[in-house]
Amino acid sequence: MTFEAWIVLTVLVFLIVAFLMEAMRPGLILLSAAVIFMATGIITDRELIAGFSNDGLITIAVLFLVNEGIKQAGLMTRFAQAYLPHKRNPMTFMLPRVMVPVAFFSAFLNNLPIVVNFSPILIRWADAMKLSYKKFLLPLSYAAILGGMCTLIGTSSNLVVHGLMLETGNGGFHLFELGKIGLFISFFGFIYMAVFGNWLLPGEKIRFAKGLPEVKDYYYNLQLPENSRLIGQEVAENRIDGLEGIEVHSIERNGKILKPEKNHTKLHRNDDILVTGNSGRLNYILANKDVKLKGMEYLSGEKPEDLKQYEVVLSPRFSGLGQTVTEFNFFNHFNAVVLSIHRNGERITDNLSNLKLKVGDNVVLLAKEKFYDTWRTSQMFYMVNFMQDLHRDKGSRVKWIALIILLAMVAAIVINEIVSYGFGMSLNIFIYVSLAAVLLIWLKILPQQNYTKAVSWDMIISIASAFAIGKGIQNSGVAGLLASDAISIVRSIGPVGVLAIIWLITSVLTEIITNNAAVALVFPIAVVAAQLLNVDPKPFFVAIAVAGASSFMTARGYRANLIIKAAGKYSARDFLRIGAPMQLIAFILSIFLIPYFWEF
Repeated sequence: MTFEAWIVLTVLVFLIVAFLMEAMRPGLILLSAAVIFMATGIITDRELIAGFSNDGLITIAVLFLVNEGIKQAGLMTRFAQAYLPHKRNPMTFMLPRVMVPVAFFSAFLNNLPIVVNFSPILIRWADAMKLSYKKFLLPLSYAAILGGMCTLIGTSSNLVVHGLMLETGNGGFHLFELGKIGLFISFFGFIYMAVFGNWLLPGEKIRFAKGLPEVKDYYYNLQLPENSRLIGQEVAENRIDGLEGIEVHSIERNGKILKPEKNHTKLHRNDDILVTGNSGRLNYILANKDVKLKGMEYLSGEKPEDLKQYEVVLSPRFSGLGQTVTEFNFFNHFNAVVLSIHRNGERITDNLSNLKLKVGDNVVLLAKEKFYDTWRTSQMFYMVNFMQDLHRDKGSRVKWIALIILLAMVAAIVINEIVSYGFGMSLNIFIYVSLAAVLLIWLKILPQQNYTKAVSWDMIISIASAFAIGKGIQNSGVAGLLASDAISIVRSIGPVGVLAIIWLITSVLTEIITNNAAVALVFPIAVVAAQLLNVDPKPFFVAIAVAGASSFMTARGYRANLIIKAAGKYSARDFLRIGAPMQLIAFILSIFLIPYFWEF
């Protein structure tokens, strides 16, 4: 093995460790690896820069603008409000009712804005229907993934594979070509969730003719004013006489946590009392003179009726990452007070002030209504939930224009595909996506003042750097070495065995280093494997695209999963328990159907 190969393998190991430790943002980790390759002569400076001009990457960047325009028009919000059931039905029918329309939308738009826009509406709908929101948020993310793998533009990793295919002279995917396998995986995925969802998903099982299932509860930190009538009162069965609809979770006193269910605890003046209650309890607490909400001293000049509760998920662009809650000071930045923080499905109850903020943290804030107007277009966090529907309806005219532009873009791509088959003439998808984005800006549906905020530059840098790393793997001979080893292991099985290994490697890397980086790294291995086996590489490319889109077992591979994990307070175990069978379905169908539709 050459010296360059050893450098590449070493860098890849450090790359994976850096992702697991979350040492830096994904784009910076991948860019660092690409720069090391350039500095050691494994790739040239032109090969590093070339990734930024890839057709797939540029199309992804412009698609972000289209997604933002559709979002600003309120089209997805209106669509979600229209299709959600208006009465309770068995879960076998309700889950597909939620998932199928989301999958259809996701086939033509990026998963992230769909999940960000639909999740608040889904939470409020579940609360209104007296259903557990935990039964619907994870299926929402899965539906977006399933729909995204059915078309070329449905998920960014499909476009990455498409761009790499064009660069290597292998042609590319047609718009609906991946639907030949994606529709089968989606169909069986819907059936799996419909049959087993009520049993596997967390939250109280939805039954009919029995008691009401769980409604979303929120945590509130309370303190007792000097003249509070509750001082000296004993907590009985986790409840305080005089505070209706509120249950005591714990009491912090002199740095110690007291559990009322284990001790007969009397309330003291300086106690921090952690209680739970539904969203309607906020106004009740603010109006109650015997208790005060911790942090309310910052908002003492505001009328309680003007304050609202918001739930946000911290994004990679949040400016306070790595700082503690005290160091960042939410009030100075947003005129908002932190009520609680959830991480990995659990509320942080100890030493909240010294907690270091991380991507994916679910933060419940108390602020005025203008908070939504000021920060709803910010990329620092995703708005997950708020207690009242604050959406500003822009009118049906804007929605119709946005819908027409979206349909025209899809129709133009489809017509282009038909013409390319019949006459051999074809235009790049980038042209139609760009026209749609420009029209949305010209018609003032997408605000021009902050259009650059719609683009995830970290994702763009991640993909471009992954292209360069993939080139380094190929230049160093590591791709040939890995492909040769894989082929020697499964030579008796044939190309299908190599297909299975490529699928599994892509799937594992997707869960560790994100889908776009994973497909770019495995692509050169697939090219060499096809050359050594003397077969058509396209089945391998399809396997990479499908495996890269099949991120069901963790929240790491897809940002949409990360948002849902925080919004639904799911644990890593929830993702593994529910996602593993879904991943297995995608793997089995891929191994059987890809060779059938795309011959070696």
